[in-house]
Amino acid sequence: METVDAIVIGAGVVGLAVARALGLQGRDVVVLERTGAIGTGGSSRNSEVIHAGIYYATDSLKARLCVRGRELLYAYCASRGIEHRRCGKLLVASSGAQRVRLAGIQAQAARNGLTDLRWLDAAQVRALEPQLDVEAALLSPSTGIIDSHALMLALHADIEAHAGMLALCSPVLAIDSRAALHVLQIGGAVPMELGARCVVNAAGLWAPGLAAATAGLAAELVPQARYAKGNYFSLSARAPFTHLIYPVPEEAGLGVHLTLDLAGQARFGPDVEWITPATPDDIDYHVDPARAAAFDTAIRRYWPGLPHSALQPAYSGVRPKVVRHDEVLKDFVLQGPADHGLAGLVNLYGIESPGLTASLAIAGEVLSLLA
Repeated sequence: METVDAIVIGAGVVGLAVARALGLQGRDVVVLERTGAIGTGGSSRNSEVIHAGIYYATDSLKARLCVRGRELLYAYCASRGIEHRRCGKLLVASSGAQRVRLAGIQAQAARNGLTDLRWLDAAQVRALEPQLDVEAALLSPSTGIIDSHALMLALHADIEAHAGMLALCSPVLAIDSRAALHVLQIGGAVPMELGARCVVNAAGLWAPGLAAATAGLAAELVPQARYAKGNYFSLSARAPFTHLIYPVPEEAGLGVHLTLDLAGQARFGPDVEWITPATPDDIDYHVDPARAAAFDTAIRRYWPGLPHSALQPAYSGVRPKVVRHDEVLKDFVLQGPADHGLAGLVNLYGIESPGLTASLAIAGEVLSLLA
C-alpha cells in the first residue's frame, strides 16, 4: 500500500485551499475528488459573492473566518490576477419593521469588526440606485464579486507548484482511522488503498456520510446531514444596478437577493427549499419555472420596476446543513483531533456560505487543528 503525508478529500474551493496550505508547509499532499473536475459541487453553484461578514453570530467561526478570509481573498486575487470587483452591497429595508431589524444588523456587524457600513436613508439610496424603492439601507463597501472558477484554478496551480497531486474520479468509500496511519478505500476505475498520516474531509455534501464510514470515529460525533436547496433565476434584460441588493435576511438564508456577475448579468436567489435525497447523488438540481412567481413577489418589495416575465430559471445549489440533537447548526463545524481523539483527522461539516469567502481562513484553521 502506498502512503502519503496528507490527503484532502474534495476538490471544491475549501478542499483546494486546505491542500494549498498544507503544500505551503512542505507536506506531500494528494487531493481526492469523486467527480471528473474540480469545483463541481457547491463551489460552482453559488452567487460568487465575497461577503463582508455582517450577519453572523458574534465570535462564531462564520464571523471570524469570513472577516479574516475576506481580506486574505482580496489580497490573493490581487496577487494572482484573479478577476474580482469590490462593487459593494446594499442591504435594504422595505418596511418600518425591517428598518428596525436593519439597525440591529448594523450593530451585529460592528461586533464582528466591520466599521465601514454606512446607513442610507431613502433619498440616499435612490441617489445610488434610482430603481430601488426602500425606506433605508446599509451600504457595505467591502462586499464584492469574484470569478470562483479562476480562483480554484489558481489554488490548483499552487498545489501543483508545491508538488501536490490531484486525483479525479477517485471517490473515497471508507476510512479506517483505528491505527496511527489512516487507510482510505478509494473506488474508481482502479480501486485501491492509500495510507496517510493526516486526512482532511472537505467533501461538502458528502462529509457527514464519509465521516459515518470512518472506522474509529465515534458515531455520536457524526452530525446528520440536511439539505437546503437554493434556486436561482436570471434576468432576461440587463439590470439597472451597480451594487448587489440584499433584503433583510430570512430563516436559513439571506432572502431573494440580486447579485451581479463580472459581466454585469443579474441573477436572483437563492430561495430555501428543504429536500430529502437519500444521498447527494440523488439531488435534482432542476429549477422549477413555477417558482418564479414567488421570486417576482419578493423582488418587487425592493424593485417594483422589475419587468414582467423577465425572470428565467438559471441554476440551483444545495447548502450542506448539519443537525445535532435535532437542532440545525448555524455555524461551521471544524472537528479535529481534540474533538474526537484521532490524530491527523479533520472533518469539515456544514461548510456553506460564506465558505467561498472564508476558504483561505478555513485552511489556516485546519493547519492549527493539525498542529
